[in-house]
Amino acid sequence: MTEAAASIPLQRTPLYDVHVRAGAKMVPFGGWAMPVQYTGIVEEHRAVRGAVGLFDISHMGEFELEGPDALAIVQRLCTNDAATLEVGQVQYTLLCTPDGGIVDDLTLYRLGDDHFMLTVNAANIDKDWRWVTSHGAGRARWRNVSVDTALLAVQGPRAEALVQRLADTDVIRVPYYRFTRGKLGRAPGLLSRTGYTGEDGFELYIPAAEAEGLWQALTEAGRDQGLMPVGLGARDTLRLEMKFALYGNDIDDTTNPLEAGLGWVVKPAKGEFIGRPAIETLRARGPTRKLTGFEMAERAVARRGYRVLKDGDPIGIVTSGSFGPSVERCIGMAYVPTALAGIGSEFEVEIRGAGHRARVVPTPFHPSRVKKS
Repeated sequence: MTEAAASIPLQRTPLYDVHVRAGAKMVPFGGWAMPVQYTGIVEEHRAVRGAVGLFDISHMGEFELEGPDALAIVQRLCTNDAATLEVGQVQYTLLCTPDGGIVDDLTLYRLGDDHFMLTVNAANIDKDWRWVTSHGAGRARWRNVSVDTALLAVQGPRAEALVQRLADTDVIRVPYYRFTRGKLGRAPGLLSRTGYTGEDGFELYIPAAEAEGLWQALTEAGRDQGLMPVGLGARDTLRLEMKFALYGNDIDDTTNPLEAGLGWVVKPAKGEFIGRPAIETLRARGPTRKLTGFEMAERAVARRGYRVLKDGDPIGIVTSGSFGPSVERCIGMAYVPTALAGIGSEFEVEIRGAGHRARVVPTPFHPSRVKKS
């Protein structure tokens, strides 16, 4: 970190003081002061898998686009086909550079026929805002509503029941990757059945001024359900067990969606979009590397940045790695040559100067338990 970067104060979500009072360990993340853990990463992870966890993800960014050309602009910017979205539906998609690199991964909400919302990664808010406003011109108005919006996630097998306790609308009928509007206690909000854990649950978009009140209401209502506040540490192990990519680790502007296993959100048949020619060129010749899930053969943790070796020669770099509390194995992801990306392939991860055996395994490492309908 440069001296100039170190002097920039960290941003705070509307719930910063709540986390501090709760004894959370606060750390810098993407320019924000965020809770990494409250009682412990493993305990919080298991609470989400077994009961329900409450996350502050208000550091994420939200951009709205509204006007007659909104759909055409989104179609040019994003890789997925937004024309297939109904009002009330959500889509996972990518912004790409002309050479096929990933600017960001995001969720796209169709709020109305000519009204969309993009939820982007916290560290990329400024970069993404410049990108969409410079590449997405037309008869539509962009609004950056990030500062005015708080975002809470309620995730786990008891999440639906907890959210229903506070909601004035029937959230049980909301399918996966759909949303509804309603009140949660006193807070008006957008209730989206989405998440980053592999468990059923909701992401709740509310006015920033209502964040503390809703956090306290959820905490009180969830007390008899085993609810725990959950920090970034467990959020990371939960998403890793699902092989969900993390921007800045597993994907960035040097990675192509096809290398990253994200070809399923690239829809060339819809027509032109930024990055399409480069992605299709790579599709025609085939990627030379792939983002691969692996498990360690012994209890050795592969961390981000560790070298991947084959017969002593470097062939790749670990992008994410940790002990997976639900699968009780040391797991990770790495870009490796396509020839070594098949299930059962073996290589080594260099840990403190020594090679430790690893093998490619099916992913996700843990089964998804989202409610599909």
